[in-house]
Amino acid sequence: MQLKYSSVSKAVLLLEDGKVFEGKAAGKIGTTTGEICFNTGMTGYQEIFTDPSYYGQIVVMTNTHVGNYGIENSETESSSIKIAGMVCKKFNHGYSRPRAQQSLQSYFEDANIVSICDVDTRAIVRYIRNKGAMNCIISSEGKSIDELKALLKKVPSMDGLELSSKVTCDKAFHFGNETAKHKVAVIDFGVKTNILRSLAERDCYLKVFPMQSSVADVMAFKPNGIMLSNGPGDPGAMPNEIKLVKELVNSGLPVFGICLGHQLLAQSQNIKTYKMHNGHRGINHPVKNLISNKSEITSQNHGFTVSEEDVKNNSNVEITHVNLNDNTIEGFRLKDKKVFSVQYHPEANPGPYDSRYLFDQFVANMAN
Repeated sequence: MQLKYSSVSKAVLLLEDGKVFEGKAAGKIGTTTGEICFNTGMTGYQEIFTDPSYYGQIVVMTNTHVGNYGIENSETESSSIKIAGMVCKKFNHGYSRPRAQQSLQSYFEDANIVSICDVDTRAIVRYIRNKGAMNCIISSEGKSIDELKALLKKVPSMDGLELSSKVTCDKAFHFGNETAKHKVAVIDFGVKTNILRSLAERDCYLKVFPMQSSVADVMAFKPNGIMLSNGPGDPGAMPNEIKLVKELVNSGLPVFGICLGHQLLAQSQNIKTYKMHNGHRGINHPVKNLISNKSEITSQNHGFTVSEEDVKNNSNVEITHVNLNDNTIEGFRLKDKKVFSVQYHPEANPGPYDSRYLFDQFVANMAN
C-alpha cells in the first residue's frame, strides 16, 4: 500500500553514533540515508536543495521556517533536487509568494525527498559541531531503531567517496552567446547554474564538458580560459580528474577553480586535501583577501579543505584568501601562471555578491 503524507506521521532521525531525534514526517514518506550537515543561511533553500555539491548529504536547515515562499522553477541551481534529505524545525506546507509554482511539500513529493520536521535543530547542530560530520538516516515508515541501525551500517563514509560522476553532465553543451568575446571551457564536476550565468554575463561563451572529458576534447573548443566547477565528494578519490586538471594547468591557459575545482587544483599541485570536522555551509562566512587586505562575506558549501602545510611548502603557490573564523585556506594562486581558485562560492545564489569580482579577475586574465 502506498503511503501518503499526513501531518501527524511520525519520523525519526538516527545518527551514526546511535543518537536519536524524533519528529514529524515532511516530504515523501520513506527512508533515506546520507551524511548529515547543516546550513546556516536564512534564505535560499531552493538553491541549496538543487546545489549538486550537496549530493549524498542530508541537510539540517538552521533557519526556523523552511518553505515559506514556495518553489519558483527559475531559481534552481541544477536540473533536479540533489540533497538526500532535509531536517528542519518548521516545515511550511503553504506559501506566500504569488509567483511560486508549488509548495515545498509537493516539490519534495515529486522528487521523492524524505524529510523530518518539528525537531530541535539547535540541539542537532550543537551535537554535530561537537561530534563532527557523520552518516545518518531519516525514516517515516515505522521501522524500528534496530532496523535503521542495520541500514545505516551499509552507508559508505564520505571520506574517500567519489560522487561527481553522479552529477556531471552526460554530454557537452553550450551556454551563453556564441558571439561573445571570450570562450570558456567549464569542467563540470557538479556545476551550479549561477556559475554559468556569472560567466555569460561577462561576455563569455561557454562549453560545459563532462568530467570524464580528455584534454584533447577541451582544447578542440579553442577556449580562452578554463573553469573548474564545484561538486560533491572527496577530491582525493578522483585521480583521473586530478590528472586532467594538471594537464589543463600546464596548457598555459588562465584557470579559475571554485570549491571542488579549487581542491582538485590543489591536488594537481601536490597539495593534499582533508575532511573537515564540520565543514562550512552558509551565506555569512567571513573571508579576508590577503592581496587587497579587504574582507568579504561569502557563500560556502564544502566539507573538505586544502592542507595549509602543503601550501606553505610549495614555493610556487601564494595564499590569497583565508577564513576569518578558523584560518583555513580559502584561496590561492600559482605564481608562474594565470591560475587561481577559491574554496567558497563567488557566484552565490544564495548569498552576498561580495566576491563576484573574482569572475572579473578571471575575465581580465583571459583578456590579457
